[in-house]
Amino acid sequence: MTEFQKAINGEISTALLRVAEEESMEPESLRKLVREGRVVITGTARKHSKPLGIGEGLRTKVNANIGTSPDQDSIDIEMEKLKAAVEAGADTIMDLSTGGDIDGVRRSILADCTVALGTVPIYQAVVETAGRGGEVVDCTEDGFFDVIERQAADGVDFMTIHCGLTLRLAREVARTRLAGVVSRGGCFLLQWMMHNGKENPYYENYDRLLDIAERYDVTLSLGDGLRPGAIADSTDRAQIGELLVIGELVERARRRGVGVIVEGPGHVPIHEIPANMILQKKVCKGAPFYVLGPLVCDVAPGYDHITAAIGGAVAAWYGADYLCYVTPAEHLRLPTVEDVREGVMATRIAAHAGDIAKGLRGAADWDKAVSRARAELDWDTMLAGSIDPEKARSMHDKSSGDSDELCSMCGRFCAIRGTRKAKE
Repeated sequence: MTEFQKAINGEISTALLRVAEEESMEPESLRKLVREGRVVITGTARKHSKPLGIGEGLRTKVNANIGTSPDQDSIDIEMEKLKAAVEAGADTIMDLSTGGDIDGVRRSILADCTVALGTVPIYQAVVETAGRGGEVVDCTEDGFFDVIERQAADGVDFMTIHCGLTLRLAREVARTRLAGVVSRGGCFLLQWMMHNGKENPYYENYDRLLDIAERYDVTLSLGDGLRPGAIADSTDRAQIGELLVIGELVERARRRGVGVIVEGPGHVPIHEIPANMILQKKVCKGAPFYVLGPLVCDVAPGYDHITAAIGGAVAAWYGADYLCYVTPAEHLRLPTVEDVREGVMATRIAAHAGDIAKGLRGAADWDKAVSRARAELDWDTMLAGSIDPEKARSMHDKSSGDSDELCSMCGRFCAIRGTRKAKE
């Protein structure tokens, strides 16, 4: 029985109790949100990972993507990235591997991952077809679903499946977009549908997908295959058309007792973000919303963790429940271990800023504690309480001013010390 079905039946499961405690929420209140599909509970497939709640009224969560590529297929490097992401505070990990022994990489990550793990199964289906000498267009429908079942059986907690990209929408977007389809999974499906003249197999065989998700209690993350990859393409007919299809699929999943998350844009100018968040929540009846960024401009390769954090903070303020990190390497290369760490930290800052803005219970208490320590020139408490204590301590200790009490910014002209003297 899925966590969703347990909540519908009135059961408060062990996983739900753990999430309620983590979120400082009454278990019955949380059960009602799960029952309504406004919260999903994932991360229950493996005993060594902790259950996680994503959705309305909960802390905004952060995902980190790792995974091999055809040019870099070292399992050891991906395990380093896993460790760095979890230590930096990522709530979930997604394995997006496309190189080397994909099953082996995933199983190694699953064995060590203490947080919920997600995948995008179409990647492996395409890579395996290529390994047999085929192309994307040669993938079979059974091949697509066999990979989903294999990954579910391994203990994957959630999967991104691009069910809403229909053949009609594929034909439209191929003609109208500046940046085309930038979602890798969406592009695979675009090629497959246009070449074969057939409907999206995930859409046409959605009940088969729900069968697998229900059997293994896998949360479905309904992917935005048509997310805008350029500011010029944001909030266009293709993006909204896919969202409307996804809204219907959310209802069908709920009727089956399968938990769903809805994925969103993408590259979106800052003034359009509130409308995108509100529209998704309306169309998808409050389903948890998972966004990549959004990146608020296109001109910052090397700094896209910042453009995404700006958008992520606004998105979380207006209702996004889950932010996918963006690293400084976005659009440039496969991220390094340090890129992963920076991406997680930037996205955690965005998530926390959003939680303060939407008045999440207890969110601002953390800031008050750090501010109080700063006002008292209690460096140890302030540094220990910061979002990245290691970096804060390193920067402070390299230049601590003319005494342990002061930093090198103002020295003896410190405004906080001056204020204290004035009070005295």
